[in-house]
Amino acid sequence: MPAFTPPPLPSDDKRWKIVNGTMRKNGFARHALIETLHTAQSAFGFLDDDAIRFVAKSLRVPLSQAYGVVTFYHYFSLKPPGKHTMTICTGTACYIKGTDKLVAAAEKRLGIPQGQTTKDGKISLMTARCVGACGRAPVVLTDGELQGQMIGEHMIEQLERWAVE
Repeated sequence: MPAFTPPPLPSDDKRWKIVNGTMRKNGFARHALIETLHTAQSAFGFLDDDAIRFVAKSLRVPLSQAYGVVTFYHYFSLKPPGKHTMTICTGTACYIKGTDKLVAAAEKRLGIPQGQTTKDGKISLMTARCVGACGRAPVVLTDGELQGQMIGEHMIEQLERWAVE
């Protein structure tokens, strides 16, 4: 049986070399699917059709399996993120402290449901099941920075600042 030859990189973009490195480190084994998809998303910000197809072909997994993983796990995104991201924790402690109201206020202010990005591409509104900072509930991540004991006014002020940038 001839040795496996991985497909050529989709482009000269250096980020593909990072993705390829993850697969090479794992011997282009099928078990590296999730790790490789994480690497691709970290490199490109989201997973487009070309990235998913390249990873599936390189790891010799069915395309349906690769798409199944991408659509099953909440971490993966098929759309590019906004310039800024607000992630509201909806874990039990945060929910008890009112994050349902924070989510509703952010959706109303932005005119989008959670999980979406504004039409101008400036702001993505996300939720997370738990960010592990229950003692500081309710918690919001603004561009990855934890903001504890969030109140609606401060959250809306942040959204306003981002909207006018």
